[in-house]
Amino acid sequence: MIGGLFVYNHKGEVLISRVYRDDIGRNAVDAFRVNVIHARQQVRSPVTNIARTSFFHIKRANIWLAAVTKQNVNAAMVFEFLLKIIDVMQSYFGKITEENIKNNFVLIYELLDEILDFGYPQNSDTGVLKTFITQQGIKSASKEEQAQITSQVTGQIGWRREGIKYRRNELFLDVLEYVNLLMSPQGGSFDVHKNFNKPKLSIEVLIMTVTGQIGWRREGIKYRRNELFLDVLEYVNLLMSPQGQVLSAHVAGKVVMKSYLSGMPECKFGINDKIVMEAKGKGNGGISGNTDSEGARSGKPVVVIDDCQFHQCVKLSKFETEHSISFIPPDGEFELMRYRTTKDISLPFRVIPLVREVGRTKMEVKVVLKSNFKPSLLGQKIEVKIPTPLNTSGVQLICLKGKAKYKASENAIVWKIKRMAGMKETQLSAEIELLETDTKKKWTRPPISMGFEVPFAPSGFKVRYLKVFEPKLNYSDHDVIKWVRYIGRSGLYETRC
Repeated sequence: MIGGLFVYNHKGEVLISRVYRDDIGRNAVDAFRVNVIHARQQVRSPVTNIARTSFFHIKRANIWLAAVTKQNVNAAMVFEFLLKIIDVMQSYFGKITEENIKNNFVLIYELLDEILDFGYPQNSDTGVLKTFITQQGIKSASKEEQAQITSQVTGQIGWRREGIKYRRNELFLDVLEYVNLLMSPQGGSFDVHKNFNKPKLSIEVLIMTVTGQIGWRREGIKYRRNELFLDVLEYVNLLMSPQGQVLSAHVAGKVVMKSYLSGMPECKFGINDKIVMEAKGKGNGGISGNTDSEGARSGKPVVVIDDCQFHQCVKLSKFETEHSISFIPPDGEFELMRYRTTKDISLPFRVIPLVREVGRTKMEVKVVLKSNFKPSLLGQKIEVKIPTPLNTSGVQLICLKGKAKYKASENAIVWKIKRMAGMKETQLSAEIELLETDTKKKWTRPPISMGFEVPFAPSGFKVRYLKVFEPKLNYSDHDVIKWVRYIGRSGLYETRC
């Protein structure tokens, strides 16, 4: 329950102000300006309590967005709501800047009236809001856009800029006609005409969309070809000792879906989660409580998900009782779920460092890189950063694969490899020349960091099935074209040296 919502610039001037409850007065605006924006010391905490009033604030560029309340509210929900407001505003008028907010203040107030009611969040889905708030936001032009506008105005062809290039030249022409008909009971036609403007949604449809159970998808969506695209994106975070001992490791993953389905379909999504596979094993007469035995017996690995978060379209009651992810998907791209796992992680790469100091003016570094996945797969966008001392004067490099370069601005050797197959090994050798210094303090070696992209999920996450049901329209699960892709990327992937 939010008492008020305020938007400030970097000077502390109020750009947007909306008070929803009587317990929040005008003095709350000044209190936040004095104690947070103009504070002598930088305020690091996103929650500030002033005179029994809580201020939840986030900052984007030079804009402050603050939610004010005197009640004991859920802080995580308030920040989730503030981030959702930022996403909604960005979808309407682009970047969150002072100029854009001033140019679109009428639109922002209209959005706030729809999103919040007496301090309680209502429908904040961007797709639904755009169906009944059709006003286009005013976007401020960047320097490049202003230069393009100038060239378009002064040039001979103002509607097209030069330098446009495409791999394949294509031209698509759509002829859209909307036929309107009024017919008598006897079959006589009173009024027939063609309307070339897109028909507006009826008030009944808008009310159903906003207040109904399915607020994230409207009815009447139709596609020639029904398709589903599913991307499993995982980010591996690792800290490893020089001896190869894993100090900490976890995978943060998300499932992103692009839905191009007609009607109001219901999808069922199955994964090889420990709880799901264990329940399946019990149902088939498997050993209860022994997930590893069940996974070994079926020959399929299972993934232990520590925590997960779903999109609002997922029916949580079915997930808790049946352990199945059932949902009616929004149209277009959306994030279906996020998850985190810390067990049985398949580390795609192993970095073995060897650093030897030769006196005070020379250092020898050898780094061995091993790939630990199937030989049929290829790792891409591989980049290894090897830190060097601050008093480095020169570096001589020898690498068996890829390209390596010393970057003085980053105090690091950057080793880049375009592609590397699984179960391969390569190495880099470097001789680092150092300048003599008077300081006796020994150089603290930062860890070697690494970036990569591999075509599999390091946690072992697998999509077991993806089914689509649409009883009203004449298409079945077999008529839907489905695409599943696994991508593993590096998060904070470091090895101490």
